[in-house]
Amino acid sequence: MRRRITLALGLFAGLALVAFVAGCGSSGGGNSTHPDYETALKGAPAPLAKLYGEANRVLPGGKDALEKRIGELGYPAVVNVWASWCGPCRYEFPMFQEASAKWGKKVAFLGADSEDSEKEAEKWLADNPVPYPSYYETGFDYAASLKASGPPDTAFYNAKGELVYVKLGQYAHESDLEEDIKRYALEGA
Repeated sequence: MRRRITLALGLFAGLALVAFVAGCGSSGGGNSTHPDYETALKGAPAPLAKLYGEANRVLPGGKDALEKRIGELGYPAVVNVWASWCGPCRYEFPMFQEASAKWGKKVAFLGADSEDSEKEAEKWLADNPVPYPSYYETGFDYAASLKASGPPDTAFYNAKGELVYVKLGQYAHESDLEEDIKRYALEGA
């Protein structure tokens, strides 16, 4: 009897260790590696190429600078509101890595880092690169303008820079994000 209990406990501990190690390697909603952005976005139109030339940077100016940039692009835009400490943001970040590589020649991707320190945001991006810049805001102005209560949120703009849709909360599946990109950023673009 004692041997069975010891064997069962050992088996349970082994399975728990395997599950833990497998979970640690996962980045949530997608791959733990990022796409080859340079290859994927080669030949992007000039305004988008210029935007992607600021890849992975945290830019100052918050809401005002972000909205000005969206209005100047002349392309539909997808803005991911995120924070380095936000679990759901971490889960969906790989989805935005993939989507920006796939759709970045037709749609502008930008980030809005909210409720973070600039240093934490820069560290997060160093570990989780994206081909687009994120605008840093010290407060919650941009997200509040979307009627959001906190990250993650995603805003979709048409080519005129007009807000057309806001997805409050995280994307559960990459296919849901892709559907919204097609519906709100590409339709009529």
